[in-house]
This record gives sequence, C-alpha cells and structure tokens, in this order.
Amino acid sequence: MLKPSLHDIIARLLLVDREVDDDGAASRELTELLTLVAADAALPESVRALLVAATDRLSLLTASNRAAIVTDVERLVAAAQARLEQRDRLSEMMSDAPGTPEPPVHAAPTPVTTDAWSALPPDADVSFLGDFVAECRDLLEGAEAALLQLESKPDDVEAVNTIFRAFHTIKGTSAFLALEHITEFAHHAESVLSRVRDRQIRCVGGYAELALRSRDMLSALLDATELAMATGAGVLPDGYHALLAVVRDPDAAGVSEAPVRREQAARLADASGAAAVPSAASRLQDGGIRAATAGAQPDASVRVPTDRLDRLIEMVGELVIAQSMISQDPVIELLGHADLGRKIAHADKIVRELQDLSIAMRMVPLKAPFQKVARLVRDLAAKGGKQVAFVAMGEETEIDRYMVDFISDPLVHLIRNAMDHGIETPAERVATGKPACGTVRLTARHASGNVLVELSDDGRGLDRERILRKAIQNGLVASGEGLSDRDVYEFIFAPGFSTADQVTDVSGRGVGMDVVRRNIEALRGRVEIRSTPGQGTTFLVTLPLTLAVTDGMIVRVGTERYIIPTISIHVSFRPEHAMLSTIAGTGEVVMLRNEVMPLVRLHRVFGVLHAVQDPTKALLIVVGDGSQRTALLVDELQGQHQLVAKSLGDGIGRVSGISGGAILGDGRVGLILDVNELLALSRDGDIGRDHFPAAARAVA
Repeated sequence: MLKPSLHDIIARLLLVDREVDDDGAASRELTELLTLVAADAALPESVRALLVAATDRLSLLTASNRAAIVTDVERLVAAAQARLEQRDRLSEMMSDAPGTPEPPVHAAPTPVTTDAWSALPPDADVSFLGDFVAECRDLLEGAEAALLQLESKPDDVEAVNTIFRAFHTIKGTSAFLALEHITEFAHHAESVLSRVRDRQIRCVGGYAELALRSRDMLSALLDATELAMATGAGVLPDGYHALLAVVRDPDAAGVSEAPVRREQAARLADASGAAAVPSAASRLQDGGIRAATAGAQPDASVRVPTDRLDRLIEMVGELVIAQSMISQDPVIELLGHADLGRKIAHADKIVRELQDLSIAMRMVPLKAPFQKVARLVRDLAAKGGKQVAFVAMGEETEIDRYMVDFISDPLVHLIRNAMDHGIETPAERVATGKPACGTVRLTARHASGNVLVELSDDGRGLDRERILRKAIQNGLVASGEGLSDRDVYEFIFAPGFSTADQVTDVSGRGVGMDVVRRNIEALRGRVEIRSTPGQGTTFLVTLPLTLAVTDGMIVRVGTERYIIPTISIHVSFRPEHAMLSTIAGTGEVVMLRNEVMPLVRLHRVFGVLHAVQDPTKALLIVVGDGSQRTALLVDELQGQHQLVAKSLGDGIGRVSGISGGAILGDGRVGLILDVNELLALSRDGDIGRDHFPAAARAVA
C-alpha cells in the first residue's frame, strides 16, 4: 500500500531530524525510499512532484542546514500524504483518473468542458501564496532574460540552468501548495527544458518560442492565482489546455529548431487557442518585456535584499546615537534656548519613530515555527500511540526575524519533552480520571516590551523526587535540603541530564533541554518552569522583542558605567548589615526574603577604582533565575534606556562577563554585562579575582 510507504518515509525522517545520522545512512535510505515511491506511476502527478521535490531538497542536506532541510522535506511529504487522502477531489481537478497510470507524454490531454477552476485548495494559506507568487515572478523574470539570451547564444549552459531551475522551483513549490494546474504545466515545460539541458535539442526556433510562451502562461496562471486570492474564484488563462498539449509532446505539435517567422508564430498561437500569449517575435519588436497584465493591481509589498535592510537599520541606529549625543550635549543645556530645545525635542521624536519603524521592518510572525510544532505533535502522537489535541494561539505575534530560527529548536525540544515525558497514554489518562485525549497548548503574546511564549500540557507533570535523585546521582547537588521545587526543576536543563529509563529516537539522551536553555540565553532571554504533579507542566519563555535594541539599566561602578539587560533584573535594594555574611569557601552572600544568594562586587570583577566598598551604602541588583540568582553590587542606578547594541569588534575580541557595548548619550561606551557568564563565575567561586581590568572598562 502507498500510505504505509509514506509513513515509512516519515519514520525515517525522524531519524534524520534527531541527528543520529552521523554517517549519512538514514538520509541515504530516506532518499532511496522517496525515489521508489515517487516512481510509482499510479500516483497522481502532484504527489509524485512533491516527492521528487522532497528528494531534491534532501540532496542538499548538510550538518549546518539540517534543521531547515528536514523542515522542508517534512512539509513536502505531509503535502503528498494529504493529496493521497483527497484522491477523489484531485481526480476532478486533474485529467488523470484515480488509481491509473499517468498517460504517456505524447498522449493528448483529457478534454475539459470549462475553464473555470478552483484555483486555491480549501486549506490554502493566503500569506504563503502571496510569498509564492512574489518569488515566482522573480524567477520568471530571470528565466525570460535567460531565454532571450539563449536565442543569440544557444550553447550558454548557465542560461539553460537558470531557466531549468526557475521552472523546477515553481513546479515543486506549487505542488507543495496544491496548485495543481501550475504544477502540471510547469512539470511538462520542465521536461522540454530537460531535453535542452541534456543537449537533445537546442532552445532555438520553435523551441525558443514554446519556452517563452510557456513562461508567459505561468505568469498568467500566477495572475489567475492572485485573482482567486482576492475573489475566491479563478479562470484558467485562454489557451491553457491547447498549450499544455503542445508542451506534453512538442514533436507531435510540429515544434522544431527551425526559425519561426512572426506570422508563423501568430498562426501557431491562433491554432492552439493561445493568441492572448504574445510571441517572442512580438516581444523583440515591441522592444522589451511585455507590460503587466491589464487591470493587475500593483504589488502590496516590495522585496528588498536583507543586507540592504540590515544596513538601513544599522544606519538608523547610528542616527539615534547621534541625536542622543546632540540632545544631551552640555553646551545645548547651558544655552537654555527654549526654541532650540523644542526643535531638538521634535527631531528626537522623529528619530525615535524612525527607529521604531525600522525595527518593525525586521519583525516576522511566529506562524512558521508554530506550524512546525503542530506537525511534530501529530507525528509524535501517532508514533507513541497517544491521543493529543494541539492548540495554538498568538501565532501572529511578531518577533525579530533573526530570532525565529533560534526559537524553532527550543520549541521542538520542549514539544518532544512534553510528548514523551508529559502526556500519558490513553489508558493511563483514563485510569487517573482524565480524558483519553491530552492537550498541548502553545501561546505567544507581547508583554512589557518582550515576547512571551508559553508551552503547557495537561500530562503527568514533573516528578520532583525522581529529578532530585538523578541530580544527586550526577553530582549536581549533594542533597535536596533547602531546595525549592523551582530549584529542583532547574536541573533538567543541565547538559546530559535525563530521567528517561531508556534512550529512544524521541528523547532520553539528555541534550534537548540543554539546547533549550543555551539557545534562549543566547537571545538574552530566560525560561521558567511551573509544574503540578498529575496536572501538567508549563514552560514560559521570555524573549526580547528584537536584538537590534537593548532595553538596559545603566549602573555606575566607580567612574565606569555598565548596562544590565532589564530582562535579567528581578529587584534592586540597599541591604542592611544583618542581611550580609561571609561563608568559608563560598564568599560573601546576602539574604533577601529568606533566600541566600552570592554577592558579586563588580568593581573587583572588572578592576574598577574608587567604587563604593560598603554594600550598605551602595545598591544590590538581583539577577538570574531560581537557584542561580546573584546580587550584583553597584554604586548607583542611572536610569533605564533603550540602547543600540554593538559587538566589541575584533580589536578587543572576546571579554569574559561582557556581551557587547552601546554608545551612551555623552558619547562614551557603556559595556553590556553578560549576566549568564557572571552567574557561571559566581557558581564556580571564581568571581572575586581581578580577571580583566583593562579590557572590560568603558572607554571615553
């Protein structure tokens, strides 16, 4: 049966995704399986095209792009499976009968009584279709230029490859989106181009004319798709079926390499019913590429290279810094000129609005990682014999596009943890009075300038005693005395930590949760755990809205100023003598609300002179989570600001305890503290020495 074969493909795909494919065996077996299923002539053409596209994507798999390639292959295989489940509907949209082999290339197409068509599948995602149309138009523009070049240089291999890649990409992507007519036409047009690439024919004369008219037909199909997106109904372009018959068998239609005169091209177009599609000769006489289809609306978006966007955002950041230096210049303040002050304030408002707009240009919705999670829940539930309902809310929440890829891996590992350790089997759930079907809920929202992503399940919850026993066994802690539930739950993020009795292809190796914390902290975020035995577990991930701007608290230590990310700050206070003590072998500690935490003197860490030595005359800022909370000693707080973060550059290199820098309003550099590294030094008891007195000081 075909469906078990697709299930075999999905199972093999899980092995590749778990990175147990060190020698490439799993990916090779998956490629062979995809090739075997795609060769089945009984499959609908759209399904075969999807599997061929998946095979092509898999051929590009490397260690560095594994996640992206596997995601693409997963989507293509899922689309193929959906097409098989809807074979009856597909048979009505396509000329092939269900369950019968595809007719030979030379066979005439099945007559169609109407050119009205359901341009969009019932479950079409309009946002994906919009991106697809924009990408295809770019590909067709490049293909057209290459086709015109081939007429004068028919042996230009690179031009042939450009055209072939364009048609191949359009075929594969349209198959994934279930745009059946585009897939079918692009497939047969690609077959003609394949003969050109294999040097069986040359793209001159009639074949050049056919290739250009095929390009125009695909463009017209894109116009029809856009029309269907706006109105819900589509009409096939004039001459679609006739031109499809020609590309199915060009030789039978009399196409050859002989030169085609303009009147011959016109007669051929009239005979095929495609007179609305202009010929290559008319293109050349008109002096260029044809104008856009009459009545077509202008694009609502413009595609801009990411490097230009990044440069624009960088320059806006520089403008913000310059404006801040002007507005805070002592000379301006001494003048006391009211009118000048109003003008500077107005300019400052405009610059800030420009900065907000530039940051918004980097924002993308979380829909893609959410959809990946939905598919993963489905697959893992089927694999584990569990019934799970997945609920997603807030997938339109926007976040910096650079952070989307980083958040995908943590979400995948959290889902695997919830599905393997959290959600019980139906029998176990019924025995404990729960519904047989479990629930995994993923939500996202904006809050206080951050993005909150919450993943919860109604499973068995975390087993505190089991986690504690494993932590003691691994040497992470001597005993559980004095540890809160939150402290114990933090152990699951330790590298190599796992409570699983056996290793499976889903979990048990103790690397997933470590990846979660590492990736989230790399984004200057944090993750918290809440769990109730027998009721479920919730992971709350807090991330900054963007990495382009740092929301930080400026603190003074002696004559230097540092920046602490506000997302890491819990509370600041001035301690009393009774709250301070020293523990042999550990160092200074402070007690706040019955919680004992290390005290870190930043002036000792960075070798700063003239700092306040007495904590009761300074301030302590509590940073970190759970058992890793630490109090940082600073002289004073100078206010919270949004700052443009910069790297230290190759000249300074990597500095322990420092993640970057930002130019302050007076033109000096404030160094951004790496809170996670300071916490690590504190845990190691190696925080009191003068590690890097010169490199970690702010410079004028």
